Amino acid sequence: MALEYKSIHPGVAIIIFDDNGSVLLQKRADVGLWGIPSGHVEPGETVEQAAKREVLEETGYHISIEKLIGVYSDPASQVFTYPDGRVVHFITTYFLGKINGGSLNMDPIESLDVAFFPVNALPKALF
Repeated sequence: MALEYKSIHPGVAIIIFDDNGSVLLQKRADVGLWGIPSGHVEPGETVEQAAKREVLEETGYHISIEKLIGVYSDPASQVFTYPDGRVVHFITTYFLGKINGGSLNMDPIESLDVAFFPVNALPKALF
């Protein structure tokens, strides 16, 4: 049986590496899984503004956008079912970001944990 989803949202996701090549991941409070910082675009925002806001909210870091990685919309990878039963189809703009300020200060409503992981040693519970 196919999933029934009734909403589509613009989203952003930001990949950030440290100087050692490790990737920044956030353990999301909404689903309890690790993933790259990401979220919704709010009315009146550009995707770049949304990316910077989401990273700041979720990690405490200020970033610059280095480049556009791509825009993804395939339901096979962009439809998510939340614990409350919502099923949402995202059209997600992925960016490469770079930390240029701030400090680790996660909002417990957004994040359970934030850490850098070597790309060959990612946590098992990925979003």
